[in-house]
Amino acid sequence: MTDVRRIFGINTYSYTMTVSAADCVRRLAGQGYAGVELMMYPGHLWPDLDAAGRRDLRGVLEQRGVRLISLNMPNIDLNVAGASHEMREYSLGLLSQFVQLAGELGAAGIVIGPGKANPLFAPERDLLVSHFYRALDRLAPIAAAGGTRLLVENMPFCFLPDADSIMRALDAYGDASVGVIYDVANGHFIGEDPCVGLRRVRSRLALVHLSDTGRAVYKHDPVGAGDVPFAAVPPVLTEVGYREMPVLEIISRNADADLLDSAQRLAALGFH
Repeated sequence: MTDVRRIFGINTYSYTMTVSAADCVRRLAGQGYAGVELMMYPGHLWPDLDAAGRRDLRGVLEQRGVRLISLNMPNIDLNVAGASHEMREYSLGLLSQFVQLAGELGAAGIVIGPGKANPLFAPERDLLVSHFYRALDRLAPIAAAGGTRLLVENMPFCFLPDADSIMRALDAYGDASVGVIYDVANGHFIGEDPCVGLRRVRSRLALVHLSDTGRAVYKHDPVGAGDVPFAAVPPVLTEVGYREMPVLEIISRNADADLLDSAQRLAALGFH
């Protein structure tokens, strides 16, 4: 019988405020997990990590046999589509450092958001898309030089929240190296059938995030706490040829127990 802890990668969101990334990898490896998505967060993992700290983190990943699937960030503080030039430049300055770090650590990808619009009075879509494209112009070459790739995520709070809008924007941009990370909970929260979303992004699908939520309040809860239709997802992942380790992006104050319980529930629903 397959150990469920070998099926899923673990996003470290729940651990960002308590332990460093290196210590978090040690903790998760000790529990038997084989892959991680490290969150960029001050005190957990940040570009100010010195050379010794970077060597330690790389060493822990290698020694414990844990694959670094991707880097990610909360995407709340930063906005590549912000109204002000200053906010866009600040965001891109940090993101450039994040992308460089992803390459240095050997991450296969780094998750980015398309940017956010004022929900009360949004700029024209063409302007927002132009800001997003300028961000890709700046970040994609850094990713390529570092041996990693950009992964654009469907985020409810971004101006391209659904699978179709992301794909139309990326296909128009034209860089085949830019992938998509599809978050099943994010799709469900905005009323998108995750199976439809996964099929729509199949040509760029590089990673899948799993967590639970309802549609009234946005969450990344343990499996069973919301109403995401997980059972329908595994056949679609097979259909679209998805072979990467899905990542549990579950945010919990009791993360160790909730991650394992969620992995067991998902395995029972056909994830493998």
